[in-house]
Amino acid sequence: MEEILKVTDLKRSYGKGSAVTKALDGVSLSLKSGEFVGVMGPSGSGKTTLLNCVSTIDRPTSGSIVIDGKVLSGLKGKDLAKFRRERLGFIFQDCNLLDTLTAGENIALALSVVRAPAGQIPGRVKEMAELLGIGDCLNKYPYQMSGGQQQRCAAARAMITHPALVLADEPTGALDSKSARLLLDCLEKLNRDMGATILMVTHDAFTASCCSRVVFLRDGQIYLEIRRQGDDRRSFFQKIIRVVTEMGGEMADVL
Repeated sequence: MEEILKVTDLKRSYGKGSAVTKALDGVSLSLKSGEFVGVMGPSGSGKTTLLNCVSTIDRPTSGSIVIDGKVLSGLKGKDLAKFRRERLGFIFQDCNLLDTLTAGENIALALSVVRAPAGQIPGRVKEMAELLGIGDCLNKYPYQMSGGQQQRCAAARAMITHPALVLADEPTGALDSKSARLLLDCLEKLNRDMGATILMVTHDAFTASCCSRVVFLRDGQIYLEIRRQGDDRRSFFQKIIRVVTEMGGEMADVL
């Protein structure tokens, strides 16, 4: 399978002199096309910094990031913005929908930004919305939708341009358990049926159990990696819990 993401010896430090904090300390990671990978770790482990560097929000101190064959350090200005717009999809905890646009308009905006043919946009928006179970929400504004519907709208917006890599930052963090399950079912469907490659940061073991692989970070380094392989969701969840237990009280918040 094609390698979509390759992170090599990534380091990110903040501060100077004796006050330097190593948020990432030599992290190497790769994702193949169609993988759904979770990143877990206690607060301060580096998981958010990793996602920020991969998403081009932050720049690493050293190391390299290659996405879809492009070396991120070689992209500047308009080229970087174009790459981010066309090859990356984002799902945030707080959805980041535009309140003045309907769900359909929020999803369509992603296509407009990449200059998709205007005649194709309504059909593509409807198809994606139906896939994620929000076909009846297209004419609603965010305030008229539940949190789960808003997050599925955000997922539709992230996926509709068929990005090389989707980055999800605590996507279920603000949802109740039922809405979280619906969103996770949708992410699994996008991964399975559309071949979406997803890198997801989460603190929640149940959320991570929908992934095919989970990478655990501690103190800016990879502590352990486990794969789902032939396990069902419940069995993989138990594996994740065992790792969390091994890592100790630092991760008690995920239990």
